Amino acid sequence: MTKRKLRINGHSHLLPYPEEIPQFMKDKGIFWVDKDRKFMLQKDWNRPITDSSFFLDEKLEWMERNKLDHAVVLNLSQLYGNGLRVEEMKQALRFQNDFNAKVQHNHPSKFTCGFVVHPGFVRSACWEIERCVEVLGMQLLCLPTHYMDSIGTWRCIFDEENEPIFEMANKYNLAVEIHPYDGEKFIKLENTSWRFHLIWMLAQCGDAYHFLTLNGYQDKYPNMRTCFAHGGQLAQINLGRRIQGFDGRPDLFEGKSHPRKAVGHKNIFFDTLVHDTGGLELLIRNQGSKQVIMGLDDPYPLGEMESEKQSSYPGKIIDLAIDRKIITEAEGDAIWEDNVIQWLCGDDEDAKQKLITRITT
Repeated sequence: MTKRKLRINGHSHLLPYPEEIPQFMKDKGIFWVDKDRKFMLQKDWNRPITDSSFFLDEKLEWMERNKLDHAVVLNLSQLYGNGLRVEEMKQALRFQNDFNAKVQHNHPSKFTCGFVVHPGFVRSACWEIERCVEVLGMQLLCLPTHYMDSIGTWRCIFDEENEPIFEMANKYNLAVEIHPYDGEKFIKLENTSWRFHLIWMLAQCGDAYHFLTLNGYQDKYPNMRTCFAHGGQLAQINLGRRIQGFDGRPDLFEGKSHPRKAVGHKNIFFDTLVHDTGGLELLIRNQGSKQVIMGLDDPYPLGEMESEKQSSYPGKIIDLAIDRKIITEAEGDAIWEDNVIQWLCGDDEDAKQKLITRITT
């Protein structure tokens, strides 16, 4: 009898119910959800909650309806902590991490949850990594593409000052998720027509990939496996330009690693959320199908959700890619299961088996 392939969503999000969010988060304007569950809010910011599956019970129903066995829950981008006072930032991030840990603990067959740290305070970040791994049992570190340091300067996550964080990730055999946000805070353009989500988020991913590979971190930290959200989409179309720039101006890249060395590297992954098969085909041509994991980005409207306007549903891009012979059915199955497990566990076969057992029992 052939074993059924698992369907694991490697990019998902979950909101706490309004009553689960501590009062200080609202009092300080950090983050909260209104009692009617219609909006998520921060000081001077709000966003409509566009699907009931933002919340736990409804998420479980949505997963059942769409035959999803398991989901990797990332942190909320609104809780990266940029610009907050240090103590407020620590409390907010600890709330996020404890919330995600509770979800994973209470629903181990359904969720693997990530934890977040703020790179602007490296020593505190390392302490929080230790707590989340050793006390909370978490194995996925969520990091932003960019962050504000302690003197208010915006930096790329793969700045060399953050190497202690990557050393910890390497020590603990962690999967790492790189996700963009906060572009409107340091890109000096008017926030209109959703430009920061539709254009600049992809550029942020491309920028982070640029510095990960230039610093050769995929080889320097062999037990750390990095996944870029949204297919690292501009990193794919920009690959040739980066190679030509490196070759044409070697004086600007002294001591850096050549971009070619990172292409298709076993420690660098990308999710499928590129919205069209042309983009997916380029991603797979560049990196190979083994480096691609399923990512739905549910339940955001830019995720792969049920949509009559787009005749869309969770998993459609893989079905189309198989139909158009961009990938084989076996490669599609691996994107749903094997590749996600490889990203989460690396070459630790015991960890892989424990994860599979957790999902299937």
